[in-house]
Amino acid sequence: MTETDTQPPAGEPAGDAAATPFHDLEAYMALPRVGELALSPDGTRLITTVATLNPKRTKYVTALWEVDPAGEAPARRLTRSAKGEGGPVFTAAGDVLFVSARPDPEEQEPKDDAPAALWLLPAGGGEARVAGTRPGGIDGVAAAARADTVVVLSKTMPGAVTGEDDEERRKARKDRDVAAILHTGYPVRYWDHDLGPDQPRLLAGAAPDGDGTIEWRDLTPEPRAALFEAEPDVAPDGSAVVTEWALADAHGATREVVVRIDVETGERTPLLGDPAYDFYAPRISPDGARVVAVRRLRTAHDRPPRVHIVLVGIDGGEPEVLAEDWDRWANEVRWTPDGEALVVTADESGRSPVFRIGVADGSVVRLTADDAAYSNPCVSPDGAFVYALRSAVGAPPAPVRLDANAPDQQSTLLQGPAPAPAIPGALTEVSATAEDGTSLRAWLVLPDGADAEPAPLLLWVHGGPLHSWNSWTWRWNPWLMAARGYAVLLPDPALSTGYGQQMVDRGWARWGGPPFTDLMALTDAAQARPEIDARRTAAMGGSFGGYMANWIAGHTDRFRAIVTHASLWALDQFGPTTDDASYWLGEMTEEMALENSPHLHADRITTPMLVIHGDKDYRVPIGEALRLWWDLVFRQEDQHQNPHRFLYFPNENHWILTPQHAIVWHETVLAFLAQHVLGEPAAYPEVLR
Repeated sequence: MTETDTQPPAGEPAGDAAATPFHDLEAYMALPRVGELALSPDGTRLITTVATLNPKRTKYVTALWEVDPAGEAPARRLTRSAKGEGGPVFTAAGDVLFVSARPDPEEQEPKDDAPAALWLLPAGGGEARVAGTRPGGIDGVAAAARADTVVVLSKTMPGAVTGEDDEERRKARKDRDVAAILHTGYPVRYWDHDLGPDQPRLLAGAAPDGDGTIEWRDLTPEPRAALFEAEPDVAPDGSAVVTEWALADAHGATREVVVRIDVETGERTPLLGDPAYDFYAPRISPDGARVVAVRRLRTAHDRPPRVHIVLVGIDGGEPEVLAEDWDRWANEVRWTPDGEALVVTADESGRSPVFRIGVADGSVVRLTADDAAYSNPCVSPDGAFVYALRSAVGAPPAPVRLDANAPDQQSTLLQGPAPAPAIPGALTEVSATAEDGTSLRAWLVLPDGADAEPAPLLLWVHGGPLHSWNSWTWRWNPWLMAARGYAVLLPDPALSTGYGQQMVDRGWARWGGPPFTDLMALTDAAQARPEIDARRTAAMGGSFGGYMANWIAGHTDRFRAIVTHASLWALDQFGPTTDDASYWLGEMTEEMALENSPHLHADRITTPMLVIHGDKDYRVPIGEALRLWWDLVFRQEDQHQNPHRFLYFPNENHWILTPQHAIVWHETVLAFLAQHVLGEPAAYPEVLR
């Protein structure tokens, strides 16, 4: 059903800053969250996704909204269901394809646990209908710009030949209550889910122009695990698909290559492959003759990663490196319609601007001049505009329009589906100098009133570690802390992206070295400011940031409390048990693990620690938290005086995603900080007592 709900323009503050949603965790969790972006082939329609709470406030449900590219009309809602909709893609005819597990109204007995199907919302209006199904569900949708070809990824049992065969095999496992998986290679799990027994396959078909559904052709009948991270792209004429393809490498590792697959025959042709590199994010040029992709140097303990954009012909050949001297790492790459340039996003100095790179000469022009991070770029068919989602440390994602050819510009905010909330404080920057002379910087969030009464400080260490504090985050949002009077330091130490290759090199395989001393230098700089109460300071981090929190705990007592989430504790244990051991062991030699493992410094920890972990975390397995917790409590002679706490989530993963658990996370962290930083009683959540 097509809806016409509207919202105020994005960017317009909602309410008084003295009573923002950040002052109330329930109100914060209810803020709508803008996600993906898709532009129609003719450039007249722009669609985004918005996630909102379900009636029970226990999960987020995503809907499609349409945004006026001209910025004149309010956003309007297109879909609504209890299951939600996502992955919007336009067909050449202007219809909208999306993925949803909502029930098909034409089925006599719809199943509550039905897999996600491909739905089609007609360009001319009317009800959405099912356009394609598979027993293992539909994902990874892509469509040709000038043909009716549609390709999808769908999980299929390894021995299945047809969809019917796949259904029978699934039914047999379900009837016998069999969950076992027989693996023949690596990896076996990924982030928060097991890989197998089914495996993604690439299917192709013609977008229906009537009431029928797509008849799929299986382009990869024996993919094994080759497509488990694939993001396929379709040639404009629909004749071919390019995609990442994972190859089994030596010693249990995999490496990513790029292949072209003929849509009619399924013939697979290697385009980009080199044992020294991984290749990903391929994109076909508008004329269908060339492919660009991102190339990443495969790492070793003495060989940090290096990232470049490469160009190759659609039929293969020797790849050409574009803008080889550009000392930034591309995140997303899109072609301009004339094929003469690329529109690229990349981290840079605590921002993530949009750049335009000339294909012929490798020239790089920065298009955006603000303190923002851009994602999901979509180039208009006339080449005049770039549409994107703009976010910043102080602003959630919102759709914007850019001039595709103007350097150092400010983006134009469109009338999006979610108003920007008022922010309870101010954002500034802090600079420092590292021990080796490197210039360092950080964002500093200051609460309202810090100029009159100095605020306690929270040092937040980002994860990755190849990452940067440059955009909005819903999970680690500093404004929730600012609303409660804390200042939050968001530093980018060694290993952070956006500062050139040298910033990565100086921290590679030396996690306890420059990353740690950089953090301390930036903390010193923040504490020297008059708005900061240097006596009341805590450190927090998640994932690699949790590793750093653990390392900090064993190397200084300057902090009153430390919060460590999904953290690495014993590197000798972590390396072989994470979901992608081959990657981490490329940096983590036995010597590196011994020199940089926090668990070897457990005897020196005197700071109260709050340990947080989810049992479904396969990136940093729960064993890290269990061992850390034991190492902490084992050293307490009087368990009744144990200052440490362990917040455990049996059904969460690397991230605490459900709203009710996110509230518990924040309430527990705030109670722990109140006790040890502010000297107040610890009021832990009622549901935990």
